[in-house]
Amino acid sequence: MRVKIFILLIVIFSGNFVLSQNKRGEIINYLKKEMEEKKIPGCQLVVLKDNKILLSETLGIADIPFSIPVKTNTIFSINSISKVFTSVAIMQLQEQNKLNINDRIFHYIDSIPENWKKITIKQLMSHTSGLPDIEDEKGLIGDKGQDSAWLKVKKLPLQSEIGEKFSYNATNYYILQRIIEKCSAATFEKFVRKNQFDVVAMKQIYYGNSYDVIKNKCPTYTFYYQDKITGEYIKGNKLKETYEEFPSKMITDAGAFTTAEEMAKWIIGLQSGKLLKKNEDIDTIWEPVKLNNGSYDGFGGLLNAYALGWPVITRKNHSAVAPLGGGRSAFIIYPKDNLTIILFANLTGIFPEEIIEKIARFYIPDIGN
Repeated sequence: MRVKIFILLIVIFSGNFVLSQNKRGEIINYLKKEMEEKKIPGCQLVVLKDNKILLSETLGIADIPFSIPVKTNTIFSINSISKVFTSVAIMQLQEQNKLNINDRIFHYIDSIPENWKKITIKQLMSHTSGLPDIEDEKGLIGDKGQDSAWLKVKKLPLQSEIGEKFSYNATNYYILQRIIEKCSAATFEKFVRKNQFDVVAMKQIYYGNSYDVIKNKCPTYTFYYQDKITGEYIKGNKLKETYEEFPSKMITDAGAFTTAEEMAKWIIGLQSGKLLKKNEDIDTIWEPVKLNNGSYDGFGGLLNAYALGWPVITRKNHSAVAPLGGGRSAFIIYPKDNLTIILFANLTGIFPEEIIEKIARFYIPDIGN
């Protein structure tokens, strides 16, 4: 009898293994097809299920001139995904009773215009503050550095009434960095390293610029170029390396570099209670923020709402949170399905969230229905 049970178990596990191997092959073939169609040089893919890595794959070339392949330790620029670290940092400070997301920002920031004083931390996090943007298409406004840009932006009118519109801009996260540093009595980078990265043993995570020399860091490529007269970005046929500079007082907004497997450590840490003590705090940062009229707004398309530093996919079934950065790196967490898919690529303008959604169909066939 024991022999029969043993054989049955072997058959069951072997069958599951074959199914998982078939699924893996289908996913990789799909991703290779996307890479070919979109001319993506290289990427990393990680799939998590129930906080465990199901699949970790590297494809293509990290550095084209030297034909260096993508490896698991290849470091990618993740741009605005950096906001999730900021979001968790704010909630960690709230858990320490050093701030409250519903506090008005004048409690923490001196010398701000009178019409800014009703803005809350939550409205900064959700880009519903109505604040003018400290950046334009050329970079920091005024082109004279961060301090000069801060003085200039305070003289500009609000873009909208507070809470009236979703307007994605860097001023919100510039102020959040100042609030975090004041409440923590540390630089933002030191705070997140101690309270997030070190906690989950995330070692390959850096803040910097595209021109910084970091071991195993790959360049970011693009087919877009900026018209010098109109300032518009136009898609061409020639592949170029991008040049990105992230101001040191705005790394809450963007500027992190890491790998997909390192990002997986952070996501597992967040969902297993290592970063935030209360489950309801995760619910808070993932809850879509309503505008004054009761509606939601976001980047558009799949990303039809926005929470506290997290873009959101709201729908009847399989809603998700979907941070993305630079039009090339993204991860999507499907909370009710205990599924996370991470895709980091080195070509901008590929809509990685759409690729991830198609990969998710291999695990959630009725997604989007």
